[in-house]
Amino acid sequence: MFPNHPKSLGRDWTTPWENLQRCCWNRHISSCMRWPGHYSRAPYPYFSSRHFSLKWRPPCLFESRTQYQYYNWRPDHLSQTSFIHLSSYVMNSEGDEPSSKRRKHQGTIKRNWEYIHNHSKEKMNIPGDKNIDPKCEDSENKFDFSVMSYNILSQDLLEDNSHLYRHCRRPVLHWSFRFPNILKEIKHFDADVLCLQEVQEDHYGTEIRPHLESLGYHCEYKMRTGRKPDGCAICFKHSKFSLLSVNPVEFYRPDIPLLDRDNIGLVLLLQPKIPCAVPPAVCVANTHLLYNPRRGDIKLTQLAMLLAEISSVAHRKDGSFCPIVLCGDFNSVPGSPLYSFIKEGKLNYEGLAIGKVSGQEQSSRGQRILSIPIWPPNLGISQNCVYEVQQVPRVEKTDNDKTQVQLEKTEVQVTAEKLSSNLQHHFSLSSVYSHYFPDTGIPEVTTCHSRSAITVDYIFYSAEKEDVAGHPGAEVALAGGLKLLARLSLLTEQDLWTVNGLPNENNSSDHLPLLAQFRLQL
Repeated sequence: MFPNHPKSLGRDWTTPWENLQRCCWNRHISSCMRWPGHYSRAPYPYFSSRHFSLKWRPPCLFESRTQYQYYNWRPDHLSQTSFIHLSSYVMNSEGDEPSSKRRKHQGTIKRNWEYIHNHSKEKMNIPGDKNIDPKCEDSENKFDFSVMSYNILSQDLLEDNSHLYRHCRRPVLHWSFRFPNILKEIKHFDADVLCLQEVQEDHYGTEIRPHLESLGYHCEYKMRTGRKPDGCAICFKHSKFSLLSVNPVEFYRPDIPLLDRDNIGLVLLLQPKIPCAVPPAVCVANTHLLYNPRRGDIKLTQLAMLLAEISSVAHRKDGSFCPIVLCGDFNSVPGSPLYSFIKEGKLNYEGLAIGKVSGQEQSSRGQRILSIPIWPPNLGISQNCVYEVQQVPRVEKTDNDKTQVQLEKTEVQVTAEKLSSNLQHHFSLSSVYSHYFPDTGIPEVTTCHSRSAITVDYIFYSAEKEDVAGHPGAEVALAGGLKLLARLSLLTEQDLWTVNGLPNENNSSDHLPLLAQFRLQL
């Protein structure tokens, strides 16, 4: 292909830049190209023959460098001695295998179940694992259930952000192609609870909900406010749970300038169905926080509003909380202040730049610092992420024996708070995933498209006391914590580019579904 033979580096190849120039202008290039040297949380820039004609010169190689600061490489580095990295994976080498040792076959990558706490698969009924004998049935002292969190990619958002999917063949981006694949995944994994994000309203009403109801799910949906056409859904199997309450959360507040975005959350209280037993209810929450990397103040406030609703729904009369599962697309990376706040239960945000909250922005230059407090008092949420004033119905009987219901304002927190930069919540939450592969330290990714490959999707859960000893919030009692039994493995960026990233012929969203199996000890 090249005038001078490329040099082999293991399974990959390099060639001098001048050789590539001679061929790019006159020949058809069937392989993708990747520039060596890239930002660790973003993918290599990919270029292939379908992006330009046979004699087209990519002008981006010689234009302003500001367009590519995110990738940590410079156009002026492309001197006559520069090298191009040609991945052997996209050169169709037979029998090749990703570095993570997952199998690649017919354009798919296998995701395996990872078993936690030394539980063997013979002891669990794992959804989607057809090679086991399901011996685990709910009994009087335990209740097993599975949860999937999946951003299914709204079709309207896909079309509005088509620049993110230039690496995809056009046919795989059509909803008529994508929905059967998404439904196939849901059927295969057969989770007891589904937390879906970017669920487009018209598709939900005409296709998604009817199909899920035919599979035995009860569906609850909350559309984003304003003119946004998508929202979040929580669906659960009738055979496993009964519905106790539905609690939508709107993050838009017309009277608060900070909260001018249309994101939402949805909180359900579910009662497990177990014969001859009365298990504690399970609180399941689903959300899709604001994307804007430079508005960490809005993201933290949206999270505080969701946590306040969860606290209200999951709170029990004895002061404890029922088990909590918190799912969603948080638009924040592992280790970021927002992520750490969820897991650790506390955050001192004094001096923190608003663009640093989610970890998506790498430079804080020109960014303002978070104000203290972040949100105004009229939001009615304390720095402990609970409602300061709660409307509680009070039932009174009149002289003529008629029942009269009045609303009584009950103070949840009566102490006046000083201006503090410390946020807290009282849940002991753990992440289902570790976010890095232990043997290599390579990051797991939950989303992968033309611009980035990072983790932004999570399943958090209130762990058993033995798992959270010493964690902030561990002093708050749990009415039966959750034990993580198994999780569906995630992939690396390199794994996903072996099948041309996301979406592709077999995976029809730009996010991967997350899946976990829990046990509730009674």
